[in-house]
Amino acid sequence: MRATDFETRPALAYGLALTAWGVAFGLRLVLNPWFPPGFPYLTFFPAVVIVAYYAGLWPATLTAVLSGLTAWWFWIGKPGFDWGLATAVALVFFIFVVAVDIFFIHGMRAATRKLKAEVERSTALAHSRDLLLREVQHRVSNNIQVVSALLSLEAGASTDPKVRRVLNEAAGRTGVIAKVQRGLLDAHGRATSFHDFAQPLAQDALTAAGRTDVEVTVVPTGVSLSAEEATPVMLTMLECVNNALEHGLPDRAGRIQVRLEEEDGQRRLEVRDDGQGLAETFDPARPASLGLQILKGLATQLGGRFDIAAAQPGVRCRLIYPAP
Repeated sequence: MRATDFETRPALAYGLALTAWGVAFGLRLVLNPWFPPGFPYLTFFPAVVIVAYYAGLWPATLTAVLSGLTAWWFWIGKPGFDWGLATAVALVFFIFVVAVDIFFIHGMRAATRKLKAEVERSTALAHSRDLLLREVQHRVSNNIQVVSALLSLEAGASTDPKVRRVLNEAAGRTGVIAKVQRGLLDAHGRATSFHDFAQPLAQDALTAAGRTDVEVTVVPTGVSLSAEEATPVMLTMLECVNNALEHGLPDRAGRIQVRLEEEDGQRRLEVRDDGQGLAETFDPARPASLGLQILKGLATQLGGRFDIAAAQPGVRCRLIYPAP
């Protein structure tokens, strides 16, 4: 049984007190021939401690009183209630020891109950906080999705191809943010696998571009994303994939490989394609397009750097930032 069972059922608590006293008394009688003089309380002290721990203050006090009277009658001084000086000293010693035991055990029980109540309160607060956080994330995700839909509607209503293109790109970026927020919501605040996050988004990019001739592979490396880094990393990855589709593989089949690794406290996101490579006039130090400016800004947000360079074949885009 648990201590709480005795706390809520007084009859059980006092029954334990009487049982413990009876067992201690019986053991003392049985072991009396083997006990040397001067040990009248040897079996009674454990009984008081056990009752104090399980049943509380007053049942332990009852056990202590019965034990003291029993030892006084049978094993202290002459048979009966002896009133000698040695008996008084023995009784005072017994009262002191059991009082100290009951005091500390009762205090420990009170502290344990208080701690348990605080733990339960903290657990309830944490649960409420998690529910509130999930609700906020849900609303944020929905609101961002609404913004993405409005941008798409504006793009569809525009007659200017350049404006339509800009609005579609903005709608795509806000849509990615909404998906990341929804993914964080489903993860209940835990770190989320980059592979599980990135593969569906990369496939969405292919679908949105209408490309069935390009294969995107996200290499599983076991790296997980925290909530703080998920959005900028996912936006960077998607921006690089879209750039590869638009500039590296505009009219040809090909492959795009995505990998996120961690080494020596640094995380490295790398997106490679096997397309036609960089234009001769491209200057990575002076990005002219809005997409590259966004990539530089995302890298700064993570406290890292972004670079793009020619590969053999194609282009390699790389984001390096400190691991969280």
